Amino acid sequence: MVESNDRARARWAGIWYLVTFATSIPALALEKPFLDGDPAASVAAAQFGCVLEVILAVSCVGTAIALYPIIRRHSDARARGFIASRTVEATLVVMGVVAVLALVTVRDDPGTPSGVDAALVALHDGAFLLGPGLLPAVNALLLAPVLYANRLVPRAIPALGIIGAPLLLASATATILGLVSQVSTIGALAAAPIALWELALGIWLTARGVREHSEASASTPVAVS
Repeated sequence: MVESNDRARARWAGIWYLVTFATSIPALALEKPFLDGDPAASVAAAQFGCVLEVILAVSCVGTAIALYPIIRRHSDARARGFIASRTVEATLVVMGVVAVLALVTVRDDPGTPSGVDAALVALHDGAFLLGPGLLPAVNALLLAPVLYANRLVPRAIPALGIIGAPLLLASATATILGLVSQVSTIGALAAAPIALWELALGIWLTARGVREHSEASASTPVAVS
């Protein structure tokens, strides 16, 4: 019963991971022209991007809830930390959505004080930097070592997360310090391993789930602090 429940939970987690991919990239593409102040930008497109980001936020929390019972057996602290980190990430995503929706209203009001437009764009950019731009590294540092140590999925998958997390942390920190721009080639390269880790994990969990208990009994489970 535990095995079948774990497989079902893992598959739900995989589906949620794939939903994050299906929503995050299109959402950014739909919102960016509007945020950049392009006169030809579609307000409706930006609003649809906001809808996708709300789905993204729900999916972030969904991955953590689905994996929590599985990860808790190996590290309660990391399981709780993963829930917290994903929830904070989702909160920051929603904060960015609020900024975009407020910007839609502000740009329709000719009486809006100067500076409000720029402040809302800055709020969105800051929420994006700290949420999808930084916290996936924290998520990987919490989750990937447990998956790797206990061989719950093929080790090559969490290895991507373990390698990619420091790169993304360094890139996000450099952006916060103003050393690189938020959208840059360096940033894209630094984010690539984490993106691959989440995509590969989503595909594997959806297709195969986690290693069965009977397989795990062949080796001693490793508690990861």
